[in-house]
Amino acid sequence: MKSAWLLLTSAIALQAFMTDLYAQEFAVVVTPPRIEDRAKPGNLYRNIIEINNTSKKAAKFGIQTADWTLDGTGSAVFTQALAPGSCRPWVGIEAAEIIVKPNGKRRFRFEANIPADVAPGECTFAIMIEGEPQIMGGQVAMPVSGRIGVIVYLAIGDAKSNLQMKKSSVASLQGNVLPVLQFQNQGNMHGRLEGFLDGVDAKGKRIILVPDNSPILIGAIRDIPLYPQPEDKNGAVPIITYPLRIKGRLDSAEQRIDIELTVSK
Repeated sequence: MKSAWLLLTSAIALQAFMTDLYAQEFAVVVTPPRIEDRAKPGNLYRNIIEINNTSKKAAKFGIQTADWTLDGTGSAVFTQALAPGSCRPWVGIEAAEIIVKPNGKRRFRFEANIPADVAPGECTFAIMIEGEPQIMGGQVAMPVSGRIGVIVYLAIGDAKSNLQMKKSSVASLQGNVLPVLQFQNQGNMHGRLEGFLDGVDAKGKRIILVPDNSPILIGAIRDIPLYPQPEDKNGAVPIITYPLRIKGRLDSAEQRIDIELTVSK
């Protein structure tokens, strides 16, 4: 009887633990993860995100806008306070709260009313989707909730990026010493680098290099690593023997950037 009682007690405790863990689940997928689009002054811009509840229970989500910036590691930092020059007063959302059925999805609308007299530039904001707070047990019980931010980049008028290379260097990343190009964005919207560069290292080995695709915000200076590509999808990443000669062209929207340099350790 004692063994049976201990077994029953353990089963009840495990069930309570699993129920509490399941209640804290933040099972949501939001698409797209970011939006990059363009709008005209004086127009009403509209778009949709899709919120998928992947749990077996109905879920309530709070939704609001936020301003954001990037920290030193390139991660987004969100704030409810209006940033200087924030365009969030232009933005409207469909609802502050929604309920999504079990294993269901909800198309959520938002809009931005662009002033007619606004200068070319970029409106950036985030749409934050947050689950209901759940109380986590322990020595000090505290409410915890999951949150996802969909970042929106909205270019206004003829805004464009202007990426200028400042210098080259190397850095130890992902267990390899990689070439790095530093760029400054002198334009009035964010930019991203795309394309392929050809490299030839000190041993005469030819290496294809691809730039990191992280955003370079207006006025920002950012180091962009170049990643060597395997010869085939299952191949090993090439190890570079420096110095490395690099030549080719990178693109950022309509901008074309010719690259020809040698990188040494």
